[in-house]
Amino acid sequence: MSSRHPEFPEGAQVTGSFGMQDYVVSDGRSVPFRVVDSTLEPELLLGVLGGTGMTAYFGLLELGKPQPGETVVVSGAAGATGSVAGQIAKIQGCRVIGTAGSDEKCRWLVDTLGFDAAINYRTEDVGAALDRLCPGGIDIYFDNVGGDILDLCLARIATHARVVLCGGISRYNKTGPIPGPTNYFNLVYRRARMEGFIVLDYAARFPAAMAEMRGWIETGRLHQQVTVINGFRSLPKALIGLFEGVNTGKLMVKTN
Repeated sequence: MSSRHPEFPEGAQVTGSFGMQDYVVSDGRSVPFRVVDSTLEPELLLGVLGGTGMTAYFGLLELGKPQPGETVVVSGAAGATGSVAGQIAKIQGCRVIGTAGSDEKCRWLVDTLGFDAAINYRTEDVGAALDRLCPGGIDIYFDNVGGDILDLCLARIATHARVVLCGGISRYNKTGPIPGPTNYFNLVYRRARMEGFIVLDYAARFPAAMAEMRGWIETGRLHQQVTVINGFRSLPKALIGLFEGVNTGKLMVKTN
């Protein structure tokens, strides 16, 4: 089969939402996709320069609006989005603290990505650690998990803080009523803002964001880690693993 669309020549490298399948046939509109730079590694295009990277970029910069010297806390910081959000915060001159689910991941955040500190939420008292690491409060909380950690951070936000609601992995598989945060009214006391977003709202600005992020990659200021699982039939295993925290950085499935 060959391409009959002039904007998508045969051999072009493309990205899009194709689903879990071997191939897709499209006119470029029925299943939207775009041609990408064939000189870039697919791992970059699917990770830090893909959807998760764009989510970190626009969530932090547009909603968080970081300023030099501010304290930023990122939950799920060793994941695909959180690891990029934390690095961008460092590029903006912020102090960055991340939460992750193992000592190994915490070391990676500090030693490789340059976070100022990391908290193992499985073994540490997260509230006590936040009190120690954020004595002046949290200026920006980039939330990927929701649940208890969101509530602990809301209790410690600084005046005029920004809470960026990106994800809520702690609640995705829960059944029955899901309680809301008990410390939400601290948003009023601290004159703070909590806001969610959908990254596709910024799709028209993706090329400019990718260009800036490529510059950070080329100068060694932005790094990506990938966890690769091989085989198309491993897709269900990979999806379950995402919720179990088997990945450091971006979790990918390689089919060939």
